[in-house]
Amino acid sequence: MIVTIVCTLFSSISFFIYVAMYFISDNLHNDFKRFELEQFALLVILLEFLGAAGLLIGLKYNPLLTISSFGLALLMLCGLLVRIKCGDSIWISLPALFYMLLNGYICYLSRD
Repeated sequence: MIVTIVCTLFSSISFFIYVAMYFISDNLHNDFKRFELEQFALLVILLEFLGAAGLLIGLKYNPLLTISSFGLALLMLCGLLVRIKCGDSIWISLPALFYMLLNGYICYLSRD
């Protein structure tokens, strides 16, 4: 149980920080432009915010933890595929891979 809590808090806080950084920094806006996905930027940010909130609430209501972690893992899979398609190095793609695996693990742990 403690592993689930730690992983969930780490993932949730990370996604909240990423969402905040989108509104603070131009770097994330530039990434969406580079990927030619500007029209989806706010949708992705909204999904990440909802996923992060769902992870926290999911600590109390387990089905929401499963759904949120699965959704974030799927979102990170899409992000990883976009980075591969754009020719990004594995080093640059590593955060998407890490968060995909982390949220997949949270989903696995929460299915009980």
